[in-house]
Amino acid sequence: MKKFIIALMLFVPVALFAQKFGHVNTQAIMTTLPEITKINGELQALAKKHEDQLMAMQNELKRKADDYDKNKSTMNAMLQQQTENALQEENQKIQQAYARAQQEMEAKQKEMMEPIYEKVKTAIKNVGKAGQYTYIFEQDAALYVGVGSKDLTNEVKAEIARLK
Repeated sequence: MKKFIIALMLFVPVALFAQKFGHVNTQAIMTTLPEITKINGELQALAKKHEDQLMAMQNELKRKADDYDKNKSTMNAMLQQQTENALQEENQKIQQAYARAQQEMEAKQKEMMEPIYEKVKTAIKNVGKAGQYTYIFEQDAALYVGVGSKDLTNEVKAEIARLK
């Protein structure tokens, strides 16, 4: 039993030193992908469309509010109240449209980026398996990256190119 414990104590440090660690900069990887440029273009076009729609709605509300301010003195109290209510409702519609536009943008970005994230994740796993790494960390998330950790960013970029 004593020999077993001594043998175990001798092999544990060797097992610890046999671990390989790597790190990647996924931000650098993502910026080199041509799909990202296409996605950014599509998202910018969608954002511009929403911006134009919201601007048109705001301009219409402003026009109606200015018209109300000019004619307010000639309106009776009931018509003033109805017009104010209509302006408030239109303002709420603009706020709701803005919220819907944000939600649509977030959903579209998630939908478009999901295959890219999966591709990068697959490439990292492939590089990890091929190099027999114990762990591969995100470089920007690590508090410290020592000399024992290899930068695998270029290997992952090459793997992504191979996956195409």
